[in-house]
Amino acid sequence: MAVKIRLKRLGKIRVPQYRIVIVDSRKKRDGAVIEEIGLYRPKEEPSFIQVDSERAQYWLGVGAQPTPALEAILKVTGDWQKFKGLPGAEGTLRHAAPKPDKLELFNKALAEAHASAGSEAVTKKAKKDEKAEKVEEPKAEEPKAEEPKAEEPKAEEPKAEEPKAEEPKAEETPAAAEAEA
Repeated sequence: MAVKIRLKRLGKIRVPQYRIVIVDSRKKRDGAVIEEIGLYRPKEEPSFIQVDSERAQYWLGVGAQPTPALEAILKVTGDWQKFKGLPGAEGTLRHAAPKPDKLELFNKALAEAHASAGSEAVTKKAKKDEKAEKVEEPKAEEPKAEEPKAEEPKAEEPKAEEPKAEEPKAEETPAAAEAEA
């Protein structure tokens, strides 16, 4: 039976993640495996590579053949050089910087906030007000020539209707008016 050391693909579209596996060469890429000996995530910066060195050395020793892609990974970890007896067995694997502790970050931000508590908060609205004041100030300082304003005549208001002389009522006839007189 021909045994291979190769990659088994996992993950989503455009976010590949691989497992480093020992498998019969006649099996399909993501088929049944004999053993899983590591992980590989190429999209991380730097790429995440984790290989169980002891198991990789065992399988290389019993004749398992790595694929070209996996041979390159084993060279980065130094397992290939260790197996062949070449110099550089420490490998060139880079590790990501450790993430800072969240509690430490919070305490640092809190200390900075208390240290700068005496300073005034600057908001966009405050900046606009300052600009408006700067613009208004020069106008206020300029002497204005006061021109006498011509008084406009006030429009006459309509007066309330004055009582008109009494007119004879329609009921009264001129003859009746003469009789009364």
